[in-house]
Amino acid sequence: MRIESSVTSISWIPSEAVTGANKVVFEAGVAHYDEPPPDVIDDLETLRAADRFRFANHLTAWIEVENTKIVDYGYSGHGYMGSTTVRVGKREATYAAVELPELQGEPEETGTSVRFVQSVGGRTALPAPRRVNRPPFVQFKAPTVWTTLALTISADGTVHREMEGASPFPRHWVYDDQGKLEAKAGLADFKDWYRHAFGKNTPWGDEDSKVLVTTVETALERELSRTIMRSGAEPDIRKVKKGKTLTVQGEPGTEVYLLLDGVLAAEVDGEPVAEIGPGAILGERAVLEGGRRTSTLRALTKCKVAVASEDQLDRDALTEVSTGHRREEQPGR
Repeated sequence: MRIESSVTSISWIPSEAVTGANKVVFEAGVAHYDEPPPDVIDDLETLRAADRFRFANHLTAWIEVENTKIVDYGYSGHGYMGSTTVRVGKREATYAAVELPELQGEPEETGTSVRFVQSVGGRTALPAPRRVNRPPFVQFKAPTVWTTLALTISADGTVHREMEGASPFPRHWVYDDQGKLEAKAGLADFKDWYRHAFGKNTPWGDEDSKVLVTTVETALERELSRTIMRSGAEPDIRKVKKGKTLTVQGEPGTEVYLLLDGVLAAEVDGEPVAEIGPGAILGERAVLEGGRRTSTLRALTKCKVAVASEDQLDRDALTEVSTGHRREEQPGR
């Protein structure tokens, strides 16, 4: 019996992730941000043709099982490189990305399962002159973008998917074998990527970059996030340093937050109950439940949030979102 499965990552550039002087290039329309990828993906080639992502890592693998024993296994996936469109005035030009060789590790077979690991990445063909912290101290090639995915297939048919590593930039989303959005990288760090992601600091050198992976927010939260970011007036953007708090349990407050980047820990009565990643709506319970914060939100990484007032958002939608945020009432608490 043949058992085949897959895991896919899509990498894209959200508007809030580019910082510093390079933001001017995007704001002027020379380079462009990306629309968020769909919640469900079907045809990666179609998405690539529509310029919906910068690159994708599609790890597909299989095992053959006879009488509960694994008798054969192998890889069957690959990467998809996107392109960069540059616009100056009425003119535009599209440049294909430079693809690096796919790295497929030797499958790890245990007798009951096989683990496959695949790194896919590349860089834009456009030059990106910048100072770096180690020889040669100046780089002209663009930094490297990549993800490292792992897929474990067991003889009983169970499958485990991981994003084992990734470049610090851009945003990376992970999809299951049905093409459904399953997880996200928690932090996109443009400055770190721009200064360090080359040579030995990539899977094609000596090391990978570990990545904080968070669960996916609800579809309703994604809809509310679009309301916050595109309601007309630009939202107030707030930064939270690693270790600092966004909210403190028991304190008054009625602002609602959209986590744009980074990972927050939710704490109730001093105990951590969840780790929250980009796209999550936060603070709505204070709006609905008397104006006091029901948890402390502490930054596990540096974070960036968009701030919305309660009158910007539909109260019924906030009520529905809040039903999934009562983590202190879940079993085990």
